[in-house]
Amino acid sequence: MHIKRKTISKLWPVQRTGTKYMAVPSHNQHDSIPLMIATRDMLGIVKSKKELKKLLNEKKIAINGRLIKETNYPLTLFDVLSIPSINKHYRATLTGKKMDISIIKDSESNQRIYKIIGEKQLAGKKVQINLTNGRNILSSEKMKTGDFVVLDNLKNKVLRTISLGKDVPVLIVKGKHIGKSGKIKEIIKEGENTIGKIKSEEGEISTNIQNLFAIE
Repeated sequence: MHIKRKTISKLWPVQRTGTKYMAVPSHNQHDSIPLMIATRDMLGIVKSKKELKKLLNEKKIAINGRLIKETNYPLTLFDVLSIPSINKHYRATLTGKKMDISIIKDSESNQRIYKIIGEKQLAGKKVQINLTNGRNILSSEKMKTGDFVVLDNLKNKVLRTISLGKDVPVLIVKGKHIGKSGKIKEIIKEGENTIGKIKSEEGEISTNIQNLFAIE
């Protein structure tokens, strides 16, 4: 599937002039970039779709510890892109308002922060925790929707949880302040909205708590 270059998401760090059409992610199209764009245009690992297909067929590319088969698989914010054959690992981040991909250490490559978006009580006092990116885990630990977990992707194990509160480092991932970071000063209710006041290098920023993502 392709879209016109002029209509691509503002997150994509690619020029809006050039070939008329570009590949789009196979799903989660609004908040991600396709693997094709990430590996060719951003990292320069491949020069063509054919080269990328070859790497995928040889099982040389993984995202969050899972081998990928689709050239247009979506890479979302905080995902870890790994090429085990050359021991290279990258994390999708934000630079300003654009998605960026930064190289990370091997020791960091198994960990990713996810937001808890729901939970379901199961038999035996187990709870299914639903995370961003469609990932689910079973846990008996106390967690709540809106918290964040640091997950070991290979073991599918929660290493620690993070609740939004005073002095917690956060990145603003949506809204007009996207890309800015800082620490939470306070969280207040304003009508039906919950607002986080953030201490950043640019001064104090107020934004809906739904726009915040915990970082370390």
